[in-house]
Amino acid sequence: MSSSQPQIYCPNLNCSAPLNDFGHSSCANCQTPLIHRYLWAVTATTAAPPTVGTLIAGRYYVQSPQIWLDTQPGLLPDFPTAELPDELLPYLYLYPYRLHVPEVYGICPSSEAETASATFFLENVPLDRDGNLSPSIVQAWSQATAVRQVYWLWQILHLWMPLLEQGVASSLLATENIRVEGWRVRLCQLFQDHEILQPEAMTEASDIAALTLADLANLWLTWLSRAKPAIAQRLQEICQQMQTEEIDIREITAKLNRLLLEQAAQLPLRLQMLGMTDTGPQHQHNEDTCYPLLSEKQVANAAPPVAEETIADLSPEPPAIVPGLAIVCDGIGGHEGGEVASQLAVQSLKVQVQALLNEMATQTELVTPDVIVEQLEAIVRIVNNLIAAQNDTQGRESRRRMGTTLVMALQLPQKVTLPKGRAAPNSHELYLVQVGDSRAYWLTQRHCRLLTVDDDVAAREVRTGRLLYREGLQRPDAGALTQALGTRDSEFLHPTVQRFVVEEDGILLLCSDGLSDNGWVETSWAEITEPVLKGKKSLEAAAQDWIDLANRNNGHDNVSVVLCHCHVSTPLPEISLIDAPKLEPDTRAETATIVSATSGDRPANSQTRSLVTILLLCLVGLLVGGGIGLAIWSQVNPEGFNQFRNQIEQLGQRDEL
Repeated sequence: MSSSQPQIYCPNLNCSAPLNDFGHSSCANCQTPLIHRYLWAVTATTAAPPTVGTLIAGRYYVQSPQIWLDTQPGLLPDFPTAELPDELLPYLYLYPYRLHVPEVYGICPSSEAETASATFFLENVPLDRDGNLSPSIVQAWSQATAVRQVYWLWQILHLWMPLLEQGVASSLLATENIRVEGWRVRLCQLFQDHEILQPEAMTEASDIAALTLADLANLWLTWLSRAKPAIAQRLQEICQQMQTEEIDIREITAKLNRLLLEQAAQLPLRLQMLGMTDTGPQHQHNEDTCYPLLSEKQVANAAPPVAEETIADLSPEPPAIVPGLAIVCDGIGGHEGGEVASQLAVQSLKVQVQALLNEMATQTELVTPDVIVEQLEAIVRIVNNLIAAQNDTQGRESRRRMGTTLVMALQLPQKVTLPKGRAAPNSHELYLVQVGDSRAYWLTQRHCRLLTVDDDVAAREVRTGRLLYREGLQRPDAGALTQALGTRDSEFLHPTVQRFVVEEDGILLLCSDGLSDNGWVETSWAEITEPVLKGKKSLEAAAQDWIDLANRNNGHDNVSVVLCHCHVSTPLPEISLIDAPKLEPDTRAETATIVSATSGDRPANSQTRSLVTILLLCLVGLLVGGGIGLAIWSQVNPEGFNQFRNQIEQLGQRDEL
C-alpha cells in the first residue's frame, strides 16, 4: 500500500508518458481525455476497513471506505478465476434492471492485504464525476414534487419482486442505500436477505419470504410526514393496505399507479419529434428506417389523430400519422434484405399501434401498465411473424434471413379522471419497446441516461450468470445480436418493454448503433443537448449534429436518430408545426417533425393576452416598489434590515441543503 497522492494513467495504452496529476481532464502528453472512474467497494464485514488516502494493489485509491478511484482505467480489472461467488450472482441476474441496480466491475487482486482479497467493485453506481454520492431518498424527499415522490415509490415497488426473487429485497429497506438522481431511483449495492434478517425470523436457510410488503410499508410510513399534502392521505391508505397479510402486490401497484398518473396528468405536456437517417460514408444503401419521415407531419394530442396526408408504401397500408410514436429500425440482411425488413417493420408497427391507440381512446378506466406491456409485446410478435413469413416465402434460411432491430417509443395519452371529477387528457406515460442493439437515451441538462439494454452476446453472458460484463466484452462475438425481428418465430422472441412517466423537461434520443457504437453518445451528449434545452438550437440542427458526429467518428454503418423533445415545465399555449428543413437533391438525410399540443390550458383570445399584460405590469410595479421600500428600510432601521437579510440567507442555505 502507498499513501501518496493519486496519479491518473492515460487510457491510451500507447502513450509514452501516461502519468497525470489528479484532476486534469486530458493527458498532458497525448491529449487523450482522462477517465475518472469511481467505484463502489463491497468488502466482507469481517475484513478490516481500508485506510482513506492509500493506494491498494498499486491501482485503487481509497477516497472513502467504499468509494475507490481506479487510477488505471485503461486496463481491465481482475476477474474471478474460479466459479463466480454467490454474492455476485444477484447483480448478474438483475442486469436487465441496470437503470436502478449497479453492475460488478471486477475484484481486488487477492495478493494484497486481507481487505483487498475480500473486496469486489461495483460500477454504474450513484456517484457523480467527482466521486460524490447522489442524495439519499430521505435527504431529497421533502424537496421533491408530489409526482416525483410517488414516482420514486412506484419504482421501488417495481423492483420489489425481482429483488425478492434473488434474495436481496432488503436492499430496498436501507434508506442510505436508496439514492435518487432526478426522477430515477438507484441502489448503491445489494444486501443478502439471509444476512440482514434475524435467524429467528427464518423458518429455513433458504426461506426469503420473511420479507413482506408490510416491511416496505413500515419504511414508507416514516417518510409520509413530509409527503406533499396532495398525496399524503392516499399514500397512508396504500401503506395500511400493504400491511394486510392477504394483500396482492398487483392491487397495490394499481392503486399507486393511479395516484402517480393523477399527479402527472396535472402537468403540461408538449412533444416535438424529429427523425433523420443517413446512409453513411462507407455504404451505398441505407438499411435503416425511422419514423417520422420527411413526407409525414402530425399534431399529436389527447384528441384522435388528424391525418394530413397519406402515403403509399408496403402492404398493409399504414396510417399517415400516428401521434406520439417514434421508431428506429436497423435492418439485417443486406440490400433487398435488411432495408426491406426495417421498412416492413416500421410500416406494420404504425398500423398495429394505431389500432391500439384507437382501442385505448374508447377506454373509460385507466389501463394498467401490465396490460399495455402485454399489448405491445403482442404487436411486436405480429410484426416479427410478418417478416419471418416473408423470409419463408423467399426461401431465406440461416444467415440469409432478413431481420431488423427495433427501438420504439410511444407516448400513450390515457385520459385521467382527477379526484375532484376534472378530466385530464394525458397521463404522461412513455413506453419503450426494444429488440436488438438500437438504443434509447434520456438527455437533460445534467444527465445522460441509457434506458435500454442491448440484446447481444455480452449481455446474455451476464444475464445467465456466466461472466461479468467487462469480461464478456472480451469475447470476439461480444457484440453479436441474440435477438432481432424476423429471424426466428415469435415463440423465441422476448422484447423488452418499459414504462416511464414524463415529469421533467428532456430529450429522448432513439438511435441505431451507427451512432451509439464506441460510446459517442455518452461523451458528446452535453454539447449537443444543452443548446436545444436552452432554446439556442433547433431540434433539426441537433439531429444533424448527431448524424455528423456518427459519420465523422464511426462511419462504418448507416445511422438513424429520432429526437423527442418533452416539455413539461411550463405550458406552451399555441399548437405549432415546425417545418422540416428543405434538403438539396443529393442530400442523403431524411427528416421529419412532429409537434404536439400542450395538455395545459390555452389562452382563448386577445382578452386573455391583455389580462396577462396587465398582470405583468402589476408585477413589475410591485418589484420596483418593493426594491425602493427595502432601500428606505436599510437607511432608516439598518439593524432590523440586517436581521431580516440574515434570516433570508439562512433560509436560502437550508433550501440548498
